[in-house]
Amino acid sequence: MFVMGLGEELWKRFLPRYLQQLGAPVVAIGTFGTAMDFLDGVYQYPGGWVADTFGRRTALYVFVAAAMMGYIVYYFAPSWPWIFVGLVFTMAWTAMASPTLFAVVGDALPKGRRAMGFTVQSILRRVPIVIAPTIGGFIIAEYGLSEGMHFGLSVSLLLGAVTLFVTSRIRLTLPQSEGTTNLAGVWRALPDTLRKLLASDIFIRTCEGMVDVFLVIYATTVIGISAAQFGLLVAIQTLTSIIVQIPAARLADRFGRKPFVVATFVSFSLFPIAVVLSNGFPTLAMAFVIGGLREIGEPSRKAMIVDLALPHLRARSVGLYYLVRSLAITPAAFAGGLLWKITPAFPFMIAGGIGLAGTALFALTVSEESAR
Repeated sequence: MFVMGLGEELWKRFLPRYLQQLGAPVVAIGTFGTAMDFLDGVYQYPGGWVADTFGRRTALYVFVAAAMMGYIVYYFAPSWPWIFVGLVFTMAWTAMASPTLFAVVGDALPKGRRAMGFTVQSILRRVPIVIAPTIGGFIIAEYGLSEGMHFGLSVSLLLGAVTLFVTSRIRLTLPQSEGTTNLAGVWRALPDTLRKLLASDIFIRTCEGMVDVFLVIYATTVIGISAAQFGLLVAIQTLTSIIVQIPAARLADRFGRKPFVVATFVSFSLFPIAVVLSNGFPTLAMAFVIGGLREIGEPSRKAMIVDLALPHLRARSVGLYYLVRSLAITPAAFAGGLLWKITPAFPFMIAGGIGLAGTALFALTVSEESAR
């Protein structure tokens, strides 16, 4: 996760601008965000099936190799539709690998240590975000968007090869299977609390998906900051996440998950509102601190999913959870693009309202006891 992230974060945040430079209209950029959400959904369950069937290491080999193919397509893309082709491959790491990485924590750690396990995993994922977007932003500012993207993609290919070597060191025994279970059987095995969490999470991720792909465009074209400054904002957000996660995870493993999940959902809701109320780099920095607080309860939410899933269905349960969530939020970015055409601030305000509705749903329907 650390090595792959180090390469991807050099260029990933600037991909919407890359699409724009290749001639993509704003609706196509919104559609790109929708395509990411769609693939993030449909890839999840197959990724979990591969991990539960063939093992964690084999699954990661396949997903990393597919992502490297996507980097090559991005590098040589002659026009913006080719970025959609590359996305089909790169999402194998982003989406298909996710249930595998969840299952590794569940396989390796007991229930009382999983929130901390997901925190460590999250920090390893986010340390590159502190470093790489800032470097990528400076490279783009110095050499231009196209050359900067090509440099980042070249580094990603090199580090992808390193990741394949690191993956060879993984040694985990699969939990014993209790017979063949199809997708419908996995759904029936999800407990009621997990389904309530899923419903709330759909609202929250609709809030995020409606504006996420437009953040860099809003910050650099509407507010007027530079690409390098945007990279610094991403670093501020990530540092905030890292600072709050370890104490939050310790408390969640000891006292319960619910308060921290609620805090995360509130931060998701307030972040787009804070962005649209900003008028320069200092106020955007404050907004991105709120964005960093979105991660205060993410390890708790992930630990809830793993705690509630049956061990022999762990990766597939995670995959199904994210399949349903991502398919449900697939229209969000496209809707954000349509709302942007009314006024750029509009999708951010609507997203905040949707997030607050999801926060209320979770707070009112999930009990403290079921979230422990």
